Amino acid sequence: MHSIAFYQEKFNAHLKTKLVRREPVSLYEPMRYILGLGGKRLRPVLTLLTTELFEGNYQDAYEAAMAIEFFHNFSLIHDDIMDAAPLRRGKTTVHKKWDINTGILSGDAMLIEAYQFLEAYDPEVFKDLSILFSKTAMEVCEGQQYDMDFEAREEVMVEEYLKMIQYKTAVLVAASMKMGAIIGKAPKNDQAKVYDFGLNLGIAFQLQDDYLDAFGDPKEFGKQIGGDIIENKKTYLYIKSLELGTTDITRELRDLYSIQPKEADKKVKRVKEIFEQCGASNETKNAIAFYTEKAFDKLKSLNIPEEKKIVLKAFGEALMGRKV
Repeated sequence: MHSIAFYQEKFNAHLKTKLVRREPVSLYEPMRYILGLGGKRLRPVLTLLTTELFEGNYQDAYEAAMAIEFFHNFSLIHDDIMDAAPLRRGKTTVHKKWDINTGILSGDAMLIEAYQFLEAYDPEVFKDLSILFSKTAMEVCEGQQYDMDFEAREEVMVEEYLKMIQYKTAVLVAASMKMGAIIGKAPKNDQAKVYDFGLNLGIAFQLQDDYLDAFGDPKEFGKQIGGDIIENKKTYLYIKSLELGTTDITRELRDLYSIQPKEADKKVKRVKEIFEQCGASNETKNAIAFYTEKAFDKLKSLNIPEEKKIVLKAFGEALMGRKV
């Protein structure tokens, strides 16, 4: 086993070899742009790492990791269009730097290319990877639709929200790990267990993302702080505030989420005050810890050496304490 930094370095070096200039430039340059914005490469790193958890060679997982990273960035391009987001990782989003049509088409091309990476594997492995990848891709789309549906609804339950983030975010983290397990020839029961580990870690990761969207440092977070509030997204923070707040507070919060004021900063400031006043911010931090611990519980029955379980646990703990 290697360090997370090792896998990040190796994957980034491999990715760089793929980011060559191609024609038509107007199609491929936006793809190179968003992939070049960096990030922690959480998902492809998990694919490489999990392959070695089960005694495989991380280099054999490069193409699966590329498929995951291309798919993830395809979804970011389209999500940013749907959210009208101005920033991604602290830089101008693709549809703002070019235009919406370019963003749609370049995103589509990334999705197609993601599938092409899987063609590098022998038929049996290719079949298993493709079935998992297609299932995951459809679930991500379902999660995105749930997210959009919630915007038009008055009430969203905590259970509904958790299902949405499971599909929109967590299943891709889980699939990243299971793909590594498939390449590493892990037994089917261990493939399922490592998937469950990734699923719970992914839920914790998204809840942390929700929290940082409101309370993160804008210089470190890399995205517009309060973006979810401005877009009236019904996040865990919002749902918990309605659950825990007084009648007056919940009425005010609903009113704030029904408007798009010219001075968005004032709205963001007041909503954040409500999140803290109601205890929703602490409830969100508790939920992050709960799902992280739930992921750790899945490690106990995983058929790998204890020292490898320690690596996974350290990875989860690092995510829980992240600021970006």
